[in-house]
Amino acid sequence: MKNFKIVMIEKESQLQRCLAVRREVFVEEQQVPEELEVDSYDRMDSTAGHVLVEASDGDAAAGRFTPYQDGAAKMQRVAVRSAYRGQGLGRVLMDGLEDAARSAGYKRAVLDSQCHAEGFYHSLGYRTLPGEPFYDAGILHVRMEKEL
Repeated sequence: MKNFKIVMIEKESQLQRCLAVRREVFVEEQQVPEELEVDSYDRMDSTAGHVLVEASDGDAAAGRFTPYQDGAAKMQRVAVRSAYRGQGLGRVLMDGLEDAARSAGYKRAVLDSQCHAEGFYHSLGYRTLPGEPFYDAGILHVRMEKEL
C-alpha cells in the first residue's frame, strides 16, 4: 500500500483540491450535474468539515461531513479517484472523516450510500436504516448510520 496522508482542510487551496477530486469522480465519471455536486457547504465559511487524502503522487480521495438532525454528522461526497481504488483508501478516508467529526463533537454519523457501496459501509460498522432505497442525482441510495 502506498503512503497516504489525511489532511483536515483549513485553507481555500486545500478545499479546491477536494473539489477537484470530487468533480473527477462524480461529475466526470458518474455524470452527476455539477450544480448538484457543489453546494453552499463547499466554502471555507460553511459548517461542513472537509478531508483530503494525499498520496505521494497526488490527491487520492476527498469527502466532507455536514451537520445533520439530532446532532449527527452526515458523511457526504465520499470520493476515491479511480487510479487509487482497491487499495483500502475508502477506509482511510472514512476513518479521517469520522475522526474529524468526533473532534467536532459529533457522536453519530449518517450517510446516504450508493447501493453498490452498501457492503463497504457495513464493513466499517454502519447499519442500513429501514426504508426503501431512493434516488439521489439519478443514482439509487440507502440511508445508513453508525455511532461514533
